[in-house]
Amino acid sequence: MMMNPQNRMMTDAMTPQSWGDLGWEGPEGVSLNDAEGVRQVLLDLEKPAAAVWQDGQIRLVSDGQPRARHSSSERLWVGYAAPRPLDSLGSQEFCAAYGTRAALYGGAMANAIASEAMVTALGQAGLMGSFGAAGLSLERVEAALENLQTQLPQGPYAFNLIFNLHDPAMEMRTAELYIARGVRVVEASAYVDVTAPLVLYRASGLEADEQGQVRTSNRLIVKLSRPEVAQRFLAPAPADVVDSLLTAGKITPMQAELLRRAPMADDITVEADSGGHTDNRPLVCVLPAIRQLRDEMLAEGKSPWRVRVGAAGGISTPEAAAAALAMGAEYLVTGSVNQACVESGASEHTRRLLAEAGLADVTMAPAADMFEMGVRVQVLKRGTLFPMRAAKLYEVYSRYPSIESIPAGEREKLEKQIFQRTLDSVWEETRQFFAQRDPKELARAEADPHQKMALVFRWYLGLSSRWSNRGEKGREMDYQIWCGPAMGAFNIWTQGSYLQQPENRRVVDVNRHILIGAAYLSRLQALENQGVRFPEAVRRYFPLSPA
Repeated sequence: MMMNPQNRMMTDAMTPQSWGDLGWEGPEGVSLNDAEGVRQVLLDLEKPAAAVWQDGQIRLVSDGQPRARHSSSERLWVGYAAPRPLDSLGSQEFCAAYGTRAALYGGAMANAIASEAMVTALGQAGLMGSFGAAGLSLERVEAALENLQTQLPQGPYAFNLIFNLHDPAMEMRTAELYIARGVRVVEASAYVDVTAPLVLYRASGLEADEQGQVRTSNRLIVKLSRPEVAQRFLAPAPADVVDSLLTAGKITPMQAELLRRAPMADDITVEADSGGHTDNRPLVCVLPAIRQLRDEMLAEGKSPWRVRVGAAGGISTPEAAAAALAMGAEYLVTGSVNQACVESGASEHTRRLLAEAGLADVTMAPAADMFEMGVRVQVLKRGTLFPMRAAKLYEVYSRYPSIESIPAGEREKLEKQIFQRTLDSVWEETRQFFAQRDPKELARAEADPHQKMALVFRWYLGLSSRWSNRGEKGREMDYQIWCGPAMGAFNIWTQGSYLQQPENRRVVDVNRHILIGAAYLSRLQALENQGVRFPEAVRRYFPLSPA
C-alpha cells in the first residue's frame, strides 16, 4: 500500500509525482464523481476497495491486485481498504463464545420491552438479544424461558438479572431458575457490587479441564459504568460471598476453588449515556478508562484472564458504532433504538413517541426501584408528563414525613392530577401486593410512615412503565418511557428514509444497518487516511432499503 509522502489530499487535479511505483491490475473501476458507484464499491464488504490513479483522476475498484508498474502511463495504486465483513467488526472471540454472526447484541430492557419476539428475531438472524426479565414475576420469566428455548434451542439468547435492592430473595430465585433451566448467558445490570446470586450463577458453570484450566459453560455479561465497579467484576468473586455460599451448601468445595481462579465476568459492557439507569457518562471517557483498568489488572495478576470490554449507550448510528469500535470496543450493545422497533414490548403509541424524539427530548426522573435513595433514570419527556410528575412526588417525599402530614391542597392535587384516585386506595392496593410479595417490607412500612409514603409513590412510578408498554388508555401523559439521546440521533440519521416510519422499524434490519454503516464508514475512513478525498455525497451511510 503506497501513501502520499507529502501527506497531501489526492484530488483529480493532482498528478502522481512521487506517490510510489506499484500499479493495479484489474477492472477500470468507478470515478470518485460517481457517488452511487463509489457507494456500491464500499458496500461490497467482502472485497477490498483500491484507489487507483488513471488518466488524471482517481478511480475506485473492488477487483484486481497490485503489480509492478512498468511505465508512467499505467495505473498507479494510491490507496487501499481491506474487506470488512460484519463478523470482522469487534472481537471474533465474542462471536465464537456466543455463537453470533457479529459482535453485537440487543441489551435487556425491563418489563419485557426486550421481548420474546425481539430476542427470537435477533437470534434467528445470528444476533443475540437479552430478554428484559427485570420487573417481571418469576412465572412470567419462566414462561419466556420456555418460549425462547423452543424458538432458539441452540441460541443465541441471554436473560437479564438485575440487582434487586428491595427483594434480594427474588434476585436469588431468578438466578436459581436460570441455573435449573440451563440458561447459558446472563446479562447482569444495575449492580454496584458482586452479590450472592451472581456468584452462584457464576459457580454453576465452572469446571476444570484435563490440564486443570478453568472453563465456563455459563457466561456472565456485566453492564456497568464505573471503574470501581468494573474492578470488582474483573477480579474473582469476593471470598466472603464464596464462603457464605459454601457454608449454606449452595456450592461445592470444587466450585469454591474454581471461583478463586476465574474473573466474575466474561464480558463487561461499558454503559454510557443510556436510557433507564445511567450515570450519563460520555463513552469517550469511560470506555478507555475501563479498558485501561482491565489491562492493568491483567498485567498485575489481579484478573485471572482477559475479559472483553464492549460499548453500550448511544450506539444508534453507524458513526457511533464506528467510533466505539475505533476506541477499542470489542462488541456493541444497542438499546433505545430496539425499543422503537415493532418487535419490542412497547405499545404502538410509545413507539410513535420514540420515533418523534429529538436529541434533547430526554431528561432524568426518579427511579421506581431506588426511589428512597434519590436514584434517577433517563426517560423521554416529549409527549408525556411523567418526568415532571415523578419529580413532584420525590419533592413531596423529601419535604414531608408522612402522607398524613401533606397539606390538604397538595394532597388533593396529587390524587387528582397524578394518581387519579385517593392515596388511601393506593395504599390498600400496595398493602395487598406486599403482603404476598414481601411481608417484611410491608411490616417496615406499617412501622415507618415515611416508608409507607415511599411505597405509595412507588406505585405510580412502577405502573407508569407498564402503562407505556400496554398502551393504557387515559394514562398517555403518565407513560414512563426509558430513553437516551441515542433515540434522537437515530431519528436524525433515518430522516427521509423508509426507517423514519415506526411501522418499518424491525430490530434485525435496524441493527444490521448500524453494522453495515459502521463497516462502510471504516473503509471510507481508511482510504481518506491515505489521502483520498471523497465527495460529501458518499461520506455518510444512508439506509436506502432493508438490509
